[in-house]
Amino acid sequence: MAVRIQAIDALEILDSRGNPTVRVNVHLDNGVSAAASVPSGASTGENEAVELRDGDAGRYGGKGVLKAVDNVTRRIAPLLTGKDPRAQADIDYAMIELDGTDNKAELGANAMLGVSQAVARAAAEASNLPLYAYLGGIGATHLPKPMMNVLNGGKHADSGMDFQEFMIYPIGAASFAEALRYGAETFHALRRILAARGYATSVGDEGGFAPRVGSNEEACDLIVQAIEAAGYVPGQDIAIALDPAASSFFADGSYRLSRSGQGDKSAADMVALFQQWIERYPIISIEDSHDENDWDGFKLMTATLGERIQIVGDDLLVTNTQYIQRGIQERSCNAALIKLNQIGTVSETVEAIQLCRTAGWGYVISHRSGETEDSFMADFAVAMGGGQIKTGSLCRSERIAKYNRLLEIERQLGARAVYGA
Repeated sequence: MAVRIQAIDALEILDSRGNPTVRVNVHLDNGVSAAASVPSGASTGENEAVELRDGDAGRYGGKGVLKAVDNVTRRIAPLLTGKDPRAQADIDYAMIELDGTDNKAELGANAMLGVSQAVARAAAEASNLPLYAYLGGIGATHLPKPMMNVLNGGKHADSGMDFQEFMIYPIGAASFAEALRYGAETFHALRRILAARGYATSVGDEGGFAPRVGSNEEACDLIVQAIEAAGYVPGQDIAIALDPAASSFFADGSYRLSRSGQGDKSAADMVALFQQWIERYPIISIEDSHDENDWDGFKLMTATLGERIQIVGDDLLVTNTQYIQRGIQERSCNAALIKLNQIGTVSETVEAIQLCRTAGWGYVISHRSGETEDSFMADFAVAMGGGQIKTGSLCRSERIAKYNRLLEIERQLGARAVYGA
């Protein structure tokens, strides 16, 4: 049965940090309606698609998104009204053409992604399919392995850590539900350890604890202790993943570990530091080990440690096939972080993942520090064949919404569900 887009509207809502973001509603002519909300990042790469903000200091400190909302209702809606919502690529590329810029600065990636995701969700509902099955087909049976942020530093929290994210990675679980349990139990064990040592147990933007620890190494020590206190074996049941977000502490050609008092380091020094850590801790993945423009540093990191651990590019690659292709050719990484709002449409995100798969790279579907209750990325991760997922810690409802959606999907798939393969 033919179905067409009847109307598209949008509104300004708040994200998990209390900042404005965009929600888009798509209405089809068969009565189906669907909505999507767009996240926002704090630690952003300079080559990311543009998140359009109003710049009006009199509203939300200039962070309002009424321009993006207006672009949805006044410019994108007339373009897409009457189109088949199941033609996702046609819809996404029609918006890209209308925008006419390399970085979506005209319409705003927040406006475009809201429409792109809402269209996909509406098409799935019109097809009487779960979103993951609509986007991924009959092969969408793999659940992603979660990287769970338990300690926050860098731009995500006022803590004593230079590095932005210290994550637990349940590698020994037999199902997603079990992986989630491993993580939750370790998270609560870590809370008890921090409280016993007199550290604050308040949480950062992504739900991880943000204690004023004495060093970056102490953060890893605390996580190992929490894994053991929860009854698990470090490196066997639960490993560690890091996101230093090195661009945030790179200045004047040096990596400045000022919070922890470890001084300035060169790109080679950082590789040597991580090499020491890998010998000492059960670390199996490091994201953004170097600055977003330090391609040589990434290459050295991958050449030195890429056979042993996953080297993930985030700010370096920004979910953009142009940069991912360069990374593949130069062997800068062996995995990419995938953020839908970093590129701005569902179709372009799929293309980025397909490029990773072709190269034999890993890929990690990721949230942002400013999130909403929208669980689109959970379905998207399953649709894209599982891989890995970063959606924050084991608290804060905007993070838990994604985990709970994955539990629902695993239950729906039943015996067909695959985890950890």
